[in-house]
Amino acid sequence: MNYKKIDKKDIEVINEIIIDKDRIFIGENINEDYSHDELGNVKELPDIVIQPLNTYEISKIMKYANENFIPVTPRGSGTGLVGAAVPIKGGILLDLSKMNKILELDEENLTLTVEPGVLLMEITKYVEERELFYPPDPGEKTATIGGNINTNAGGMRAVKYGVTRDYVRGLEVVLANGEVLQLGGKVVKNSSGYSLKDMIIGSEGTLAIITKATLKLLPLPKKAISLLVPFEELEDAIDTVPFIIKSKSIPTAIEFMQKQAILDSEEFLGKKFPDNSSEAYLLLTFDGNSKEEVEKAYEKVAEICLKYGALDVYISDTEERQESIWTARGSFLEAIKASTTEMDEVDVVVPRNKVAEFVKFTHTMEKKHDIRIKSFGHAGDGNLHIYILKDNLEEDQWNSKLHKVMEDMYSKAKELKGQVSGEHGIGYAKKGYLKQSLSNDAMALMEGIKKVFDTNNILNPGKVCQ
Repeated sequence: MNYKKIDKKDIEVINEIIIDKDRIFIGENINEDYSHDELGNVKELPDIVIQPLNTYEISKIMKYANENFIPVTPRGSGTGLVGAAVPIKGGILLDLSKMNKILELDEENLTLTVEPGVLLMEITKYVEERELFYPPDPGEKTATIGGNINTNAGGMRAVKYGVTRDYVRGLEVVLANGEVLQLGGKVVKNSSGYSLKDMIIGSEGTLAIITKATLKLLPLPKKAISLLVPFEELEDAIDTVPFIIKSKSIPTAIEFMQKQAILDSEEFLGKKFPDNSSEAYLLLTFDGNSKEEVEKAYEKVAEICLKYGALDVYISDTEERQESIWTARGSFLEAIKASTTEMDEVDVVVPRNKVAEFVKFTHTMEKKHDIRIKSFGHAGDGNLHIYILKDNLEEDQWNSKLHKVMEDMYSKAKELKGQVSGEHGIGYAKKGYLKQSLSNDAMALMEGIKKVFDTNNILNPGKVCQ
């Protein structure tokens, strides 16, 4: 595609649409942060950055961009890990962070309508102050809800409550040609034709730009308790998970971690973890509406863990204890980043009973390729986060080793009937692996859907299936 380079005439038109000139950045005024996301190694600056305030402005910009073959990349907080928000074709970058209003709380229908730039932590605080609950709990709390929807973010509570897709009732979106669509709504059930709403969720800004979202809420559980369960070996810990799931005492979260991740976290935070003496741990949380309900659930699971090899079961039944454990768990990624010069990640998801096998496989990769690899993840839903670390490798060595490790890991995930991404998406960095994992027919369908939504291929081009 031969895209138009932004020129003086384009800037004049954009200035007519965006009245406040302090919301337009050109050339040297563009912050370097806009050239990358948290992945870091995919970089490209846009020609112009625009911070729209409403659907009308986005609609006008998209209509003009479509008519003039100018690429447009939407962006939230830039916390992604696959280069999805990087404007690899230049053009316009739409920074949606100023569209950050909570528009409506409908307590009768238990919905919250928000703009895409509202942060996940702001939604959580707002609804919990009103004794309501938005269950999706991705690790990056400073991510925007628009970004969460665009990647169908999962998080630690997916075991019991599901992922972002399960809590999006309705969307307002702007298409590549500037048309505005209302998809879904406040209804609980909907079998009215193809679910265009669900097609937008997880599309990483390649099909449409989300300008409003109506989210499903639940009553806030009144009690939560966490268990920290040490095991001698990771395989023993992971092998216990299917028995926990079958017990029907479903935890809110089931996380796995290894000793080294805990030690890294302790060093990063400067705080001791409640226990770091064992090689592997399960971290579980239970919630409910009474202490008795929660105790009944966790006591049954504690018995199962001890039956299948747990060394002990530590109960964290105060806010202080729970915060200590979950703060450490939440710092794993930052601790890993702080320990190396650069990294890349594999966000595979495999069947739950294959998690231990995959993690053991990553250990063989460390030896085979002579490179440091860290891992942790969601044992309850099979989503693993594997981080390959550059350390002091020369650039050519790093690129060579990284490519070989990735090839091996994605091949193993496919062998185990897994998928390329559990929650971080495909973006730019992982699209080659997506193509290897899916059939030609599946890829052709995705490419066809993209063409229907975006005939001129201006909306976040070069991502996902391209």
